[in-house]
Amino acid sequence: MRKLIAIAAISFFVVACSVSMSRLQPKGINIPAGTYEDTLRFLYSLPSDQWPAPFIDSTIAWKELGIIPESPLKPYMDSLKHLIQLGKILFFDRRLSGSNQISCASCHIPDLSWTDGRSKSLGHDHQMNKRNSPTLLNVWYYKQLFWDGRSRSLEDQAFGPINSETEMHSDMAEVMMKLRRIPGYKLLFDSAYGRPEISPETVTGALAAFQRTLVSRKSDFDDFLSGEKNAMSDAALRGLHLFRTKAGCMNCHNGPLFTDNDFHNIGLTYYQQEHEDLGRYAVTHRAEDVGRFKTPSLRDVIRTRPWMHNGLFDNINELMNMYNAGMPLPGSGAVGDTLSPKKDRLIRRLGLAKQERDDIIAFLNAITAEPLRMRMPEMPE
Repeated sequence: MRKLIAIAAISFFVVACSVSMSRLQPKGINIPAGTYEDTLRFLYSLPSDQWPAPFIDSTIAWKELGIIPESPLKPYMDSLKHLIQLGKILFFDRRLSGSNQISCASCHIPDLSWTDGRSKSLGHDHQMNKRNSPTLLNVWYYKQLFWDGRSRSLEDQAFGPINSETEMHSDMAEVMMKLRRIPGYKLLFDSAYGRPEISPETVTGALAAFQRTLVSRKSDFDDFLSGEKNAMSDAALRGLHLFRTKAGCMNCHNGPLFTDNDFHNIGLTYYQQEHEDLGRYAVTHRAEDVGRFKTPSLRDVIRTRPWMHNGLFDNINELMNMYNAGMPLPGSGAVGDTLSPKKDRLIRRLGLAKQERDDIIAFLNAITAEPLRMRMPEMPE
């Protein structure tokens, strides 16, 4: 029986590849003879405007996948290096918290791809926060910050954790008094701004400047797009094609950073239950935003576990299985309830075989790079 099942599985894969090959023939391009993987390697080595057409919903404004973009700010820029260094020091300084025990780096750890590895972050007095700490990699790119998009700039975002009762348990007025009593900081602010002014604006400006330098390193996918045709495995190539086509991933995860910069309800609202989180609704108070959360970038996704706004998934296979099943999770209210969350219509059953799910995971590994190691800077006194 096992032998028959194995033969059937192989036959299904061969048939699926044959059908897929028939769909891979772009107009005007002669594909050399070879295996299915040879064909994919040839096609995806072409300029991206000649790639096979992705499966995208007709209502979606999308961008093609591409090489990781550079941040406009770089740590070695002479004109900004003192500002960026000041921001780095502030980022690691626990004195920004009320207890002098928590820094920005407590929840955004460099070695963990700027996350903390927890389902939900721990804050002041070991209180568990409501949501997972997202990575800060490529944060310069986002138009709206936090899972619910309540901040529109990194400068504004910095106020949130500092003022939060459950996170850093402080306030800007207290932070200003602390920093102004430290002689070393006066010198650092003078070097960064040309004046020793320590204010909420100069503090958040420096923090934002440092965070804008945090970018993903180049991955196997970037090397492949740069001309290294063997940088990606056969499995990753099959996964790339599935990602762009059958799996429909590009409806939400498109562009060089694999995000549409938008908000979606994927079914994790837990409406009227213990772990209820109404998401963007708390910001906009619009019924259609109940349960909607920001689409995270998939860059370095394998290293930013656990995933989702509530850190629900810590196993990539389980996460893939749930997406494949259409995220069949409870969370709707009673009939007639205007706030009853509505799962995004883009979330639907995918019908992916195990090999196809494994291939997509191989591709997710191919867009995950080695983390940048960063030492904690010396604190001023």
